[in-house]
Parts: sequence; C-alpha cells; structure tokens
Amino acid sequence: MGAGGPAEHWTPGSHILWRYRENAGARFHICRPVTVVRDDPELLAVWMAPGTECVKPVLADGTPVHGEPLESRYTKPRSVLRDRWFGTGVLKLARPGDAWSVWLFWEPGWRFKNWYVNLEAPLARWEGGVDSEDHFLDISVHPDRSWRWLDEDEFAMAQRAGLMDAQLAARVREAGWSAVDVIRSWGAPFSDGWQHWRPDPSWPVPFLPDDWDRTPAHVSS
Repeated sequence: MGAGGPAEHWTPGSHILWRYRENAGARFHICRPVTVVRDDPELLAVWMAPGTECVKPVLADGTPVHGEPLESRYTKPRSVLRDRWFGTGVLKLARPGDAWSVWLFWEPGWRFKNWYVNLEAPLARWEGGVDSEDHFLDISVHPDRSWRWLDEDEFAMAQRAGLMDAQLAARVREAGWSAVDVIRSWGAPFSDGWQHWRPDPSWPVPFLPDDWDRTPAHVSS
C-alpha cells in the first residue's frame, strides 16, 4: 500500500493510510485506507470510500467509545477493532503544516451535508501515508457558511483526564480560531468547490493491510 515516500507526492489513485495516534508517541488507534485525489505542495486530498475496512478505538470490553459516559470515556482501558465505514464516503483535505484538516460529508444521493474541521496535529508524511493526533475539538461548517464549535465537552474532558495540558489546549483553540478566520473570509478549501467533486467510479476500495500499525521508516511534515 502506498507509493512514493514522505519527500515525494503520491499520484491520484494511489492508496495510502490516514492514521491517528492515541496521543504523542502512543500506539495508533485509528487507521483509514484512502485513495489519493490530489497531492501537491499546496494540498493533500483523499477519498474514503463507503465500505472501507478501518480500525477504530473501542473500550477494552468492546463497548463503543461514544457509548461510554463522558466522565469515564477517557479513563477506561481501550482496545481497537477492525470495522467498516458504513454510510456515505468522506473527502478529506489537508494543507501542509495546518493543525486541522477539512472533511466533506454528503447525504445519500450526493446531497452535500457539511464541511467538518477536524483539529489535529499537522500531518506527518511517511512512505505509506500520513499520521496525526486528534485534538478532540472540531468545527461544523454548513452550506449557508454558518459554523459552530463541536465536541467542546470532549475537549474539556480530555484536559481533565490529562490527555492534553494547558499549553496544548491553548494551541488547539488557537488553531481553531485560525480555521474560523478562513471560514469567515470564505477562503480555501471552502471556496474551491470541492462539494461538487465526485470520485472516479473505477477506483477500487483500498484494503486494510495486516501491518496497518507499522512504525514508519521515514517521516516528514
């Protein structure tokens, strides 16, 4: 899986992995095989197709993470589960160095639903894909250009549970306001018409390799 390396750009149609660590230096707990739509010095765009086999976090007893009360969601032991992405696919857009990526969601029949700003560590490129760390706080952006913060309760609980210190939390909020500035000015990628994009129907659904959590040989930003 994957073509090229961290210093190169993947060609459209390449299959790579989009992964998240639990926190800095920890194991990977989210892995999503995706197809490269565009990759250049300005933007990485990837498509996660419906039915893609992914890895997601669960509690050690198999309980879905969001089925656990918020007060204990981040303190109980966890494991990972291979599962499939059900529902419509997701287009993910990330600019090099940004501490957030933008995801596009559609309703069945390709009715555009919303943009979703996922606050995260800037993507680290390696030979098989990109890695990051989710920062809990998110922003929903709607077709009428209105926006709202999401998951502020999870963001606060992650801090109380010791998953991020005050300095990181401040940087995450600052990154969020940077994203809001782009939303308010309706800059890229919101203004680029990605909501009208459609995947190539000939693209196969990428597979999840057995070594999905392998350690990268080389990493770059």
